[in-house]
Amino acid sequence: MQGLFSTVVFLLLFSVTNAQQLNNIIPKPVKTELFTSNVVVLQTGSVIEFDARFKEQANYLLQQLLQQCGLQTNLQISKVEKSKAAIVLQYDASVITKEEMYELTIQQQQVVIKARSIRGVMNGMQTLFQLLPLQKTEKISLPAGRITDYPRFAYRGMHLDVVRHMFPLDYIKKYIDYLTFHKFNTFHWHLTDDQGWRIEILSYPKLNSVGSWRDSTLIGHFKDTPARYEHKRYGGYYTRAEVKEIIAYATVRGITIIPEIDIPGHSRATITAYPEFSTDPTNKWGVAATWGMYNRVNNVLAPNPATFTFLRTVFHEIADLFPSPYIHVGGDECSKMWWKQSATTQQFIKDNKLKDEVALQTYFIEQVSKYLKEKKKKVIGWHEIMEGKLDTSTIVMNWANDAKAIEAAGKGFNVIMTPGKPYYFDHFQSKDPKDSLAIHGYNSLQVVYNYDLVPASIKQKGLAHKILGGQANVWTEYMEWSTKVDYMVFPRMTAVSESLWSQPAQKNYTDFIRRLKANIIPRYQYWNSSWFKGFETWTADK
Repeated sequence: MQGLFSTVVFLLLFSVTNAQQLNNIIPKPVKTELFTSNVVVLQTGSVIEFDARFKEQANYLLQQLLQQCGLQTNLQISKVEKSKAAIVLQYDASVITKEEMYELTIQQQQVVIKARSIRGVMNGMQTLFQLLPLQKTEKISLPAGRITDYPRFAYRGMHLDVVRHMFPLDYIKKYIDYLTFHKFNTFHWHLTDDQGWRIEILSYPKLNSVGSWRDSTLIGHFKDTPARYEHKRYGGYYTRAEVKEIIAYATVRGITIIPEIDIPGHSRATITAYPEFSTDPTNKWGVAATWGMYNRVNNVLAPNPATFTFLRTVFHEIADLFPSPYIHVGGDECSKMWWKQSATTQQFIKDNKLKDEVALQTYFIEQVSKYLKEKKKKVIGWHEIMEGKLDTSTIVMNWANDAKAIEAAGKGFNVIMTPGKPYYFDHFQSKDPKDSLAIHGYNSLQVVYNYDLVPASIKQKGLAHKILGGQANVWTEYMEWSTKVDYMVFPRMTAVSESLWSQPAQKNYTDFIRRLKANIIPRYQYWNSSWFKGFETWTADK
């Protein structure tokens, strides 16, 4: 009798452990089922069988298994007859009804990931990785069960500014791996701004020889008095070969890279390299060494033939390099005062029957949009681009509040939500005066997690369908090292991933914290990444 009782207790504990293992996944899956059948064992020599279209992803899986848990597996392309492969990457367009959907089934000595796209099969792998140990082992037992999963939003992005501070190629790859693991699908790469031009351009080489370098960099906070600087040449840029390497890396992982070339404001680096594109060509421009140029220093492009030739040529070069269907044109914080002070600009406004400087801003965006349409590309811009009468095929990225999202959606634009509060990760994670330097504001993990991209105000207007998804932004004025970037994004990136992926009814902050500590904090350690450890202390009401 005692033996029977011990057996029952063991089975109950085993069942609870298995259920908890399946229920620790972040972001929270749509549906999780635990089977009563035997565990599935993975071990050295297990076979990865794959559909031919998933060959690169199968190689990725092989490498990840070896790296994460020391499991040496073999690859085998799918055959007609049913194989005994331990892991199967299966193309399925009947069971899998959504683009990024996957089904992960663990039973009968097989782990089967069904998907109909690269991103779908990658999503399934990231869930599998969370079920595997983060240490070397010769044998792994997985609980029998099935996870059926797909995202709430079509657009799920993370941004990284490499202008204020630049990061090595290895870190850009690591950042893309962060996105892959968290089931994001878009990397927004902010490549140009007042403080530097970070991508090689063949057609206008001075963008790199001149515009990619500044003479000094601000030390301390922008608002410090007096301002302090490190008087050391700073800069660099990613070569075309490096960009292609990053694109290839992201493509295997199903990540779309959207480059941002910021115009017509935030162009100080551009007009330093080519003063003829400015409203004051006689000025001795310098690449900005500090932050916050808006209405302080002339950083706008002038509307002249040379400028528009430049824009067409450069955006064509960018379009040819990046396979993304979208190119981000910035369009934010475009100071109108420099156009008002320029006689030639005022004449251009008059000659082209434009109402004012706002209409001129729209003119710039529409011209670039036309250039990109020649390359079959579409435009994304920050919400300021809709200040004038702009073609609604342009996608608006809203970094303001819900009211601005309602305005954009009401005008007919599709909207990506990226509000400064709470999706700007350059904001503080605590109110501790000893915390690492940030720009301003306070976006705690709890506020990030609880934010709903489609609030009641948007639903009430019947505009929920205009919200494509969301993105968190990482501006790096105060992030000079990759370790600081990690510290500022983790664990907030993890919270955003669940908000963009999981259905609202599935979200529970208390359970999220449990899963974060049990399953994701060890992942940060495995990545050798830094993170903000005070996330439980600093909450929404602090």
